[in-house]
Amino acid sequence: MNTAPYLPFELQQLLTGIQVWQWRDEGDTNPLISDLIAILEEGRTSLGSGYPWAIPGLTLTPPKQAIAWEIPLPVAPPELPEGQVEIASTFYMNRPPIESRCYETITQPGALIRIKAPRQMGKTSLMARILHHAEQEGAQTVAVSLQLADRRVFSSLNTFLQWFYASVSLELDRLDLDRLAKYSQLAEAIGSNQSCKAYFEQYLLPELNGPLTLGLDEVDRLFEFPEIADDFFGLLRSLHEEAKRRDIWKQFRLIVVYSSEVYIPLDVNKSPFNVGLPIELTEFTPAQVGELAQRHHLNWHTNQVETLMELVGGHPYLVRLALYHIARKDVTLTQLVQESPTETGLYGDHLRRHLWNLEKYPPLTQAMKAVVCQVDPVRLPAEQGFKLQSMGLIKMTGNDCTSRCRLYAEYFGDRLKD
Repeated sequence: MNTAPYLPFELQQLLTGIQVWQWRDEGDTNPLISDLIAILEEGRTSLGSGYPWAIPGLTLTPPKQAIAWEIPLPVAPPELPEGQVEIASTFYMNRPPIESRCYETITQPGALIRIKAPRQMGKTSLMARILHHAEQEGAQTVAVSLQLADRRVFSSLNTFLQWFYASVSLELDRLDLDRLAKYSQLAEAIGSNQSCKAYFEQYLLPELNGPLTLGLDEVDRLFEFPEIADDFFGLLRSLHEEAKRRDIWKQFRLIVVYSSEVYIPLDVNKSPFNVGLPIELTEFTPAQVGELAQRHHLNWHTNQVETLMELVGGHPYLVRLALYHIARKDVTLTQLVQESPTETGLYGDHLRRHLWNLEKYPPLTQAMKAVVCQVDPVRLPAEQGFKLQSMGLIKMTGNDCTSRCRLYAEYFGDRLKD
C-alpha cells in the first residue's frame, strides 16, 4: 500500500519519508490527536509498532526525486514542453534583462518590439507575457498569428490586409462587415496600405478605451510572399513613425515575432524589419538550467547540469524536453546522451527539420559539413556563417564557427559525411 499518488504533488514532497498512520473510524480521532501532539512535542516522526494506527515500515515516497530543500521554488508536476508556455506556468524561465526591458518598452507611446530567434526558443511565450503586462497596465490586447491565415489570404496585398484588420477587429469584438467592405473598396482608390491605415485611424482606434497593443506572431510566413512582405512591413514602419507626430497613433503599440530561420532563403543584405526595439532571445545559462532541474524535482549537481548543456547547450526547448522525460523517468541522463544524436532519439523531429532545411540549400549543407568535420573552429563565408547562426546550428567567436552543441556535431557529423 502506498498512498502517495493520491496526495497533491507538492504535499508528497513535504511528506517524503514520513511514516503512514492509518485512521479507521471516528473512534480513532481523539486518541490519534493526543498521540500526535505528544510525539511532535518529543520531536519524533515515527509512532512505533505499539500504536494500533501505525503501519510498520511504510513511509511516503514521492514519484520523482525529491526537490532540493535549500532553495524554495514553485512546485508543480513536470509539464510537457510544446508550444507556448502558459502565463502561470512554473516552467517559464526569465532571461534578465529581456523581460523587464520589454515590459518597460511596451507601455511607451507608439512602442514597437520585434522578437527574433531560431524556432523553439520561447518567442511566443515572451510575446504572451508582454501582452499580459500591457493588459495589466490598462491596454486592450490582441494576439494574431499568421499561422492561422489560409493560403488564399496571401493571394494579394489587399486580401491579406483585409484578413489582418478583420482578425484584429474580431478579437476586439468590433467586426463590422459593412465597414470592411467600405475600406476594401477604398483600397482601389488610395491603395491597400493607405486604406488599412485609415481603418485603424478612423474606426478602430477612436472607439477603444486606452491603448491597443497588438502581438503579431509567426510573421515569417510572409517571407514566402516577398511583395506582400515588403508592402506590409512598409506599413508597420509608417505606423510606428506616425506615433512621433500624431496622438492617435501613440495609442498603437506593436510586437512583431518571427523566426530568424527566415534568413535562410533571403538576401542577408536585406533586413526584413529594422525599426523598434530588437530582442534576440538567448540560451539559458548554467544557473538557469540548474534552477529548471530543481523545478522538475531533480536534485542535480553541477556536473549533471554541465553534462546536459554539453549535449544541447542552453536551448530552452531541448533543455526542457530532456528535464521533462528525465523527471518522468522515461530516460536517464546517461541514456539521453547516448541516444539523442540519432533520429530515433528524443530529438529526432528537431534534428530532421534542420537537416531538411540544410538539404534545400546545398551551400549551407557544405558549410555545416565543414564545421562538424573539423575539430578546430572553421572560418566560413560571411553569408553562410550568418545563416547557420540564425538557424541556431553554430556559434561564432569572432569570425570563427563551431557547432553550437554536441548534439548537432554528432548528428550532422554522421548525416553529412561522404
